[in-house]
Amino acid sequence: MKSPTEAYFAALADVRATGGGVKETSYYPALINLLNAVGETLKPRVLAVSQLKNIGAGSPDAGLYAASQFSKGASDPLPGQLPERGAVEIKSVAEDGWLTVNSAQVSKYWEKYRLVLVTNYRDFLLVGEDRAGRPTVLETLRLADSAEDFWARLAQPRAFAQARGERLVEYLKRVLLCAAPLSNPRDVAWFLASYARDARARL
Repeated sequence: MKSPTEAYFAALADVRATGGGVKETSYYPALINLLNAVGETLKPRVLAVSQLKNIGAGSPDAGLYAASQFSKGASDPLPGQLPERGAVEIKSVAEDGWLTVNSAQVSKYWEKYRLVLVTNYRDFLLVGEDRAGRPTVLETLRLADSAEDFWARLAQPRAFAQARGERLVEYLKRVLLCAAPLSNPRDVAWFLASYARDARARL
């Protein structure tokens, strides 16, 4: 059985191999599936929903909702709520994630959602706020130095997952839990352990 990261890498490679996809949106399902696979392991669970409706700042490519925001027993959806764990802005593999972070679109999303995960499938950058309440990049992860390098690595998704998968999963866990309060010592301990696992995976 494939790990979530191997499945992510394999799905990206498969879409590209068809030659029929567009540069950005054809790859959305692979990323949404990865986010939801990671979100399923968390307490509370986090659900990634693609193509959010416009509630005043444009339509983000995805939103990250905590379990408390979707009630299975409710007859009607909860109206107008913002995704608690932030919005997601997705660009094509060839685009520069750091340039996207500084774009007007991401600034608009940040003003509305306060947390924005920016990704081009190979770079991940979480935009939050500093102590003065200004936008800042909180944490980043790079899977490959260039689009060409990324596509080359995707030719062997299992090997790529073995090399980078643990770091990607740990990073995404921290992103999906970012809005969770850290007053509980157990939560603080979990984040410290996650960073330790990430550091070990770099060795």
